[in-house]
Amino acid sequence: MQNESPSTEKMEEETPQMVATLVAPPQQNVQGLPEDMAFVQKGLSFLLFIGLIGLSIWAISGFSGGGITYGPSAMSIELHDEFDSLIQSDNVTLTGKGVTVCIVDTGINLNHIELEGINLIGWKDFVASIPDPYDDNGHGTMMAGILVAKQYFIGLAPDIDLLVAKALPADGTGSDATVAEAIDWCTNSNADVISLSLGGAPSGVPAFFGGSDSEEAVGNALQQGIVVVAAAGNDGESGDDNDVASPGIVENAICVGAVDTQGNIWEGSSVGDNNGRLLPPMLPRFDPDQKPELVAPGEQVPVILPDGQWGLASGTSASTVYVSGAIALMFEAHPEWKPDGAQGGSESSVETIKEWIQASVKPKESQNGHDDYYGYGLLQVEALITTAGQN
Repeated sequence: MQNESPSTEKMEEETPQMVATLVAPPQQNVQGLPEDMAFVQKGLSFLLFIGLIGLSIWAISGFSGGGITYGPSAMSIELHDEFDSLIQSDNVTLTGKGVTVCIVDTGINLNHIELEGINLIGWKDFVASIPDPYDDNGHGTMMAGILVAKQYFIGLAPDIDLLVAKALPADGTGSDATVAEAIDWCTNSNADVISLSLGGAPSGVPAFFGGSDSEEAVGNALQQGIVVVAAAGNDGESGDDNDVASPGIVENAICVGAVDTQGNIWEGSSVGDNNGRLLPPMLPRFDPDQKPELVAPGEQVPVILPDGQWGLASGTSASTVYVSGAIALMFEAHPEWKPDGAQGGSESSVETIKEWIQASVKPKESQNGHDDYYGYGLLQVEALITTAGQN
């Protein structure tokens, strides 16, 4: 996707990477459990809720930017085009028309020139119940721009029908219950894709005990054939907990790591633990559900800034939106696989889409099978659309 800018503005020095975290108290799902097992589960839920109530869920982002007067810098335009070429979106003429994507984040600032004319069909504030869209953090606006920008940074799917759920306040922290409520709203609002550029510590509870509220909400969406895309996390550089973030850990969610313009893994991208372990308990993962499933642009990604300017961002948040946009383009080309399509509407249809992703991505050099950082490979938009058309 091409875009041009007359800007001669020069980027100022990079600001330190800003990372906003949020973690949430896990809640349990007792559906389908024997009565005695359900009782044990409720007890665990209460104890874990008390023990983790002070933690938060993660909205992961780093950004750098400077005073820009007329538009984005020539450097950022070049980076934007390099990323489009890297993921095979530069020759795709689809725009996401007729597809509904729901972003759960810090909100959206519609005053940025890049967002003029976007098709925002729904807004819900789960933080302060304010009726009109706003973003008092900026992270959500940056993510929306990657998807739907219409001026200089042409978004990957600029003509989608956009839903925005504000689940995180100004400081980027929030509760798991609020995020889950926002995900449920996306589901009930007939989203085709739910984009979650956030994540938190896994609940640490085995799958047969259920998971956190947000994990359960993701599971409910998947059962209806809605594709859920979530960030792998940004702790790959230091303090890594040796697994991707929640709710990206949900089996049929699509978990995304980050790369640079050369397709090399970003040093902060979280690693997946796919071998299983005793503590905290986790079963081994198998194809096509090993985490992360794939990687996408996430280092020095051109973004719109909340003050009406432009800049660069690093993190798996950005990678998540790229994959959400790619799924939207695939749905536009093959609407029969949407949740309301003849082939969609069930978790098995999501499983099929995940198989297409595994078949269409580009593995790194010498990669054989899944890589715990690189997933099955690098997002390839055109190949994904083609693969879907062959089925």
